[in-house]
Amino acid sequence: MVTGIIGKKVGMTQLFDESGRVRPATVIKAGPCVVVQAKTATNDGYEAVQLGLVEERPARVTKPLAGHFKKADLPPTRILREVAQVPGDEPVKPGDQVLVSMFAGGDRVDVIGTGRGKGFQGVMKRHGFSGGRATHGSMFHRAPGSIGASSYPSRVIKGMRGPGRMGGKRVTVRSLQVVRVDEDNHLLIVQGAVPGAPGSYVIVRKAVAARPVPVVEEAPPKKGKR
Repeated sequence: MVTGIIGKKVGMTQLFDESGRVRPATVIKAGPCVVVQAKTATNDGYEAVQLGLVEERPARVTKPLAGHFKKADLPPTRILREVAQVPGDEPVKPGDQVLVSMFAGGDRVDVIGTGRGKGFQGVMKRHGFSGGRATHGSMFHRAPGSIGASSYPSRVIKGMRGPGRMGGKRVTVRSLQVVRVDEDNHLLIVQGAVPGAPGSYVIVRKAVAARPVPVVEEAPPKKGKR
């Protein structure tokens, strides 16, 4: 059994639950995917599945990659990702489909993607530093402050937080709840936000460590003063 699927982030919306509270949600077009290669512990040392995302846009690939798809007797796809397979489960073979129907409402999933790049940023935006006073001529507003002693060790300690490139890295958001599954349109709606901009590709997998669903108790109405 395959534990994940490739998807494309469509955008965010909001849904109302049974009690009338509004919930932020993200729409993901998950699949359809096809198994391109099945990796086994005997041949590769681990069990995994290489998936290809089937899209309307035709894919142009290099000759080595074209031979890889020809070996699987499949048309080439632009997006390839590798997901884990449940050990000891029935093996899959190239050509098998992986659809969004593998998930159901109420399931917990992990979403993996590339976060938005923020460019070069200072320490206040990048690390949440508080900065200095903004008044009385302090001349110390958005600077990081001391980054080390001058006499000893006379250098900046490795790992010191400072300004630099922010974002644009692989991000995993864990234990999001599946709100709705639309099998006809290959849509998956999860509660909360997922990394990346609309149109970016993500991997949706079954949650590795699913958190329990929080129970929100409504407070009793306050009695008015007479």
